[in-house]
Amino acid sequence: MLIGVVGKPSVGKSTFFKAATLAEVAIAPYPFTTIKPNEGVGFVRIEDAASFFGKVSNPRDGFVLGTNRFVPVQMLDVAGLVPGAHEGAGMGNQFLDDLRQADVLIHIIDIAGATNEKGECVSPGSYDPEKDLLFLEEELDYWYLRIMKKGWERFARQVQQERGSIVKELAKQLSALKVSVVMVEDVLKKLNLNLEQPISWADADLFGLAREFRKLTKPMIIACNKIDLPYGLENYDRLKQKYPHLMIVPCSAEAELALREAAKHGLITYVPGERTFSITSVGGAKLSDKQRHALDYIKTGILDVYGSGTGVQETINSAVFNLLKYVAIYPGGVNKLEDKFGNVLPDCFLMPPRTTALDFAFRLHTDFGNNFIRAIDVKTKRTVGKEHILNNGDVLEIVSGK
Repeated sequence: MLIGVVGKPSVGKSTFFKAATLAEVAIAPYPFTTIKPNEGVGFVRIEDAASFFGKVSNPRDGFVLGTNRFVPVQMLDVAGLVPGAHEGAGMGNQFLDDLRQADVLIHIIDIAGATNEKGECVSPGSYDPEKDLLFLEEELDYWYLRIMKKGWERFARQVQQERGSIVKELAKQLSALKVSVVMVEDVLKKLNLNLEQPISWADADLFGLAREFRKLTKPMIIACNKIDLPYGLENYDRLKQKYPHLMIVPCSAEAELALREAAKHGLITYVPGERTFSITSVGGAKLSDKQRHALDYIKTGILDVYGSGTGVQETINSAVFNLLKYVAIYPGGVNKLEDKFGNVLPDCFLMPPRTTALDFAFRLHTDFGNNFIRAIDVKTKRTVGKEHILNNGDVLEIVSGK
């Protein structure tokens, strides 16, 4: 899984990325600070399944804080996007090509309207952030269209003349964008296009295809950054009401970064995604008046005001579990949760929706899948078959003939 962090220059993309990953990246209030994409590891927060058994897990990857387990996900922070990107404006071509492998997008917008369309800093409230919602979708749609139209006439004519399957050939043509055969079938049916004569499809038809494929392969969540600035909450409420179908989260990447850095240095105790933190005994002695004032502002001006903490952790979790609808599954045994080194439930896998017991067996090892006999739900000790659909947080033992 790859999460792409996208948006205009200077809206806080790199701050969000650094807050999520604690990777060292350049942050500055001017356009195109990010030129080459930054890659890092963020984490989704889930309930530690070991707590169900009165234990604490020992992750091979990720970490545990209390009863919360943080499972790693790959993240990519790309160059800022400006209007006309699909035609090469700004870093447009590079930005879009970097996004090919992304499974889901987190679109960072400056909800306070303090960044104009070019990524330049302006007074809060002087720019309408609603424009950013619309322009990014449009840029992505035209990017997909550009990819589709490259050599389209020759491609469509060949498929038509050879009486090939436009469904299979189109899926193959767009496989780099993660378009599947099932997606093509559904979209062509939805748009009611003539499958026998793809050469007859008009530009409007191709644009409709591009838009539908983009929606399916690049689902998007909106992180309304700088929510604590003037006009931030007002704009957020307006967009939330006007676009109820969009997933929109209030966010302060700067606050999250400050909290994670303070926790990293032992000044505070903080669990990402929580609405509170506490100053440690070390922090109480080391914090300056300026730092205390900043932490007080984060608590009273952000954490106590919005229902999602700083919004960074909720955004990542929502992207993975609400948009992609992935589930976290643990391999384990009814009689033994530990591996040979004594680590409790060391592994946790993020799996696509409707993953079956057999799918999970193959994910663990090809031999487990090929020689699958049954599986056991470790929490309930119930035996399940290969077609059993797994739920988020399941612990599964695979019984195979090899």
